[in-house]
Amino acid sequence: MAENVTSLFRSTAAHSPSMAALTRESDGAGPVDFCIPCNPYFPTPAMFDDLAGRLREIITYYPSSADTITAELCNLLQLPPQCVAMGNGSTELITWIDHLLVRESLAIPVPTFGRWTDQPMETGKRVDMFPLQESSGFALDLAQYAEFIRARGTRVAVICNPNNPDGGFVPRQSLIQFMDAMADLDLIVIDESFLEFADAENEPSVVEDAVMRPNVIVLRSLGKNFGLHGIRFGYLVANPSLAGKVRSMLPKWNLNSFAETVVFMLKEHGAEYLESLHMVRRDRLDMARQLSALPGLTVYPSQGNFLFVRLPVGAEGTVVRDRLLTEHRILVRECGNKIGSSSRFLRLVVRPQVDVRRLVSGLEQVLYGTRRGAAVPELGTGTSYSSGTAAVDRLVGETNGAGMPGLAAQAAAMPSLAPAPAPVQNPYPAQSPYPAPAAMPAPAPVPAPAMPAPAPMPYAAPAAAMPGMAPAPTAPMPGMAPAPAAGLAAVAQTGMPGLASAAQNNRRGMGAAQGLTAAQVRGRTQPEPTPEPTGWPAAGAMYNQVG
Repeated sequence: MAENVTSLFRSTAAHSPSMAALTRESDGAGPVDFCIPCNPYFPTPAMFDDLAGRLREIITYYPSSADTITAELCNLLQLPPQCVAMGNGSTELITWIDHLLVRESLAIPVPTFGRWTDQPMETGKRVDMFPLQESSGFALDLAQYAEFIRARGTRVAVICNPNNPDGGFVPRQSLIQFMDAMADLDLIVIDESFLEFADAENEPSVVEDAVMRPNVIVLRSLGKNFGLHGIRFGYLVANPSLAGKVRSMLPKWNLNSFAETVVFMLKEHGAEYLESLHMVRRDRLDMARQLSALPGLTVYPSQGNFLFVRLPVGAEGTVVRDRLLTEHRILVRECGNKIGSSSRFLRLVVRPQVDVRRLVSGLEQVLYGTRRGAAVPELGTGTSYSSGTAAVDRLVGETNGAGMPGLAAQAAAMPSLAPAPAPVQNPYPAQSPYPAPAAMPAPAPVPAPAMPAPAPMPYAAPAAAMPGMAPAPTAPMPGMAPAPAAGLAAVAQTGMPGLASAAQNNRRGMGAAQGLTAAQVRGRTQPEPTPEPTGWPAAGAMYNQVG
């Protein structure tokens, strides 16, 4: 039975096996899930009872059209429907973005969500992968990323905020500066699939900024924050032209009846939804504290509903994963099949404290116990990544994401879907620290001390800003506008203030956690809130209220 369960991981591609598959191989009882990044507090039990009572009607009849369901979501979030396209999960929207709007090349920091690397390569595009450095806690330095894009001549840039799997966060004002600096690109995508779990800023979303720009798309997932991965629904926000281009390609009934039922239920449950986000943020702090007390385990600060952890030296992730599953019935996400990561890392979803205690107990036995010995040493595979599919691995190994030879040129020769942007002067230096495309070297293992010296928690911070992060500027950078060349040069010279220092200082892994304030124990890094209004948190008000 145990062998049947663990063999499921070896037969999957870039993702873990489904919960349904694991349940079928486990006598009908699934494991405690620390793998699938879902909100454990929403929907409420009463909402599930309501859905159960409507089950026959839901699965018997056709849903309304996607336009009807989208209009209800837009009414809820106070978004203009002409700026929104709703899809059968964010991956459907990623697929259409690639087919319609990525003509030759796409840049993406790695490690990240696998579809952002695999999807463009599958259609013959060049994927320029910007490696996030373990030594800086996987922080994204936007100035270096911009230089990388200029050096490679990439036409589409993607930023996941927070990033999956590490939970790294970029302040809104810094993203706006990046969008302005990259205004000549074909497309910029800000993937905010996990942003509603963030509490580093009161208004972290760039949705309102995207609709005013000709080349920006914001992507949103609903399954993750609503705790309903099985209902495939998500949406994108962009200017009417971009959103309409994607919307025109979607099938009329691409959204199912479960998605429709949930969307029309939400307006009555805004308060419960906000409370669920507060509880996840509270649990994230408590879970980080407990995990960071394990000797040799490094926990990276996260603004998602998951934590990225590095296992102690000598521990191999697939062995830890398999033993946690077979011996403790705990499912975790081992990240060896994420490009830019290795089997030394796990992504652990934030769960209630009772489940976290079970996880910590299981890790203690697997990593340090003597019943079957410690986890086996790391295996020398000769590569620093694996996408989980042989075809993609081969492409990456041979071309660092250059795609299928010939297909990219054919794609570039196709009629443009939008007028090509006017040439602009390259604002960044011609010389770049990044060489021409080449296979990424394997990262050298970084030994972790047995017990790190006490240090302040990176995200145990004062109000209104990510710990150690410079407050987002409220005025444009000097020289940024109106002359594009002068403004972008200023960005290159300053390295986008607030970002470089954050990349170096804020994202270090934490060891044993230090003291937490009462506000942090309640899951809040902002000042204590005033009473929240009733009703649904609207997108027009940035719908990411935190307290």
